Amino acid sequence: MSFSVAEVAELAARSDEISAVAGELQLTKASAFADRALLTPIFGELSRAVLELAAARRSAAGKFPETWLTDTDAAQQATPARVAAVRADRLRRAGVEFVHDVTCSVGTEAVAVGEAGMAWLGSDLDPARLLMARHNLGPGAWLARADALVPVTSPAASKNMRTAVVADPARRAGGRRITDPAKLLPPLPDLVQAQSGRELAVKCAPGIDYSSWEGLVSIVSVDGGVKEACLYTPGLSEGLAREAVVVGGFTERITSQENDDVDVTGAQEYIIEPDGAVVRAGLVRHWAHRHNLSMLDEHIAFLTGPTIPPGHSGFPFLEEVPLKQLKAALKTRGIGAAEILVRGVDVDPDVLRKKLKLSGGGQAAVVIARVGNGATAYVCGPRVWAPVAQ
Repeated sequence: MSFSVAEVAELAARSDEISAVAGELQLTKASAFADRALLTPIFGELSRAVLELAAARRSAAGKFPETWLTDTDAAQQATPARVAAVRADRLRRAGVEFVHDVTCSVGTEAVAVGEAGMAWLGSDLDPARLLMARHNLGPGAWLARADALVPVTSPAASKNMRTAVVADPARRAGGRRITDPAKLLPPLPDLVQAQSGRELAVKCAPGIDYSSWEGLVSIVSVDGGVKEACLYTPGLSEGLAREAVVVGGFTERITSQENDDVDVTGAQEYIIEPDGAVVRAGLVRHWAHRHNLSMLDEHIAFLTGPTIPPGHSGFPFLEEVPLKQLKAALKTRGIGAAEILVRGVDVDPDVLRKKLKLSGGGQAAVVIARVGNGATAYVCGPRVWAPVAQ
């Protein structure tokens, strides 16, 4: 639920009071009445907005400072700070000096852009979002009310600095995720046309069809979860078509320019599933070549090799069996708990787990993949992590 301009002004004025009481709120469905009863004597009619703000802040943990103003929709779409830093670094490497964030919302891109040494202008159509951005970024931030489809800046306006436009079209409507680029808000084709002649970086959901994009598609994950696809025009791409950036206790970047020559072999000491960013970017073979791994099947994103790549996880291989013999194999080993991973086979892990009727004190992992024309189950030891290289 969004805020009115008047609500934002009052939330900003009472920000310290809100922070002081927020820790006492449970913010669950069961606690809704109790939370409201706690807030009403303090904030009166503003209580609904305070409750919304507290929930939005909690959902945005790790994306921006906990004292920022935000509503739930802005918090859900906001880019995590580490992902924004990846984008800012790419823009900096491309020589960008001035960034116009044409859908700035509450200002989440500004910090990373500033830390990378670039100037930033944020614009948005929503006056309440702009007022929140003003509170979050301070009086020195450059903000304007403008439509992303009606350009209001030009290289001349930015003193001939090399510029780039960043956009984050709304990716949800009616509570559902939008997967068609033409249905984003604003639509991707309209945005590209409106910003024609400018270098452009457009944040998108990872699952959209980006096959027709002529520049770079960059997929970024954080701590194992794929967070974003960003589409860059050719001038920002460094000559790349695709890249995956894996961010965790380390940062790894794999690109479409790297060698993708890999073998298809049987299971070796470990079975490894690449990070989701690598898979979504279509760079499984490139990543496998980098780490001296082979593929279990040329069409399936399970890899195998003698070691696990630093900073990643894998499963010690124990036994390969046809899927129909999996239950007996696990029973023989006394497996009572198993992590189940599936690719290329119509198997629901939760349904399969019930059918297996696991019992015993042992733990394992089961990797199920379509190898050739049949389904194969690889019984493995529990997931292990390789330390990050120093």
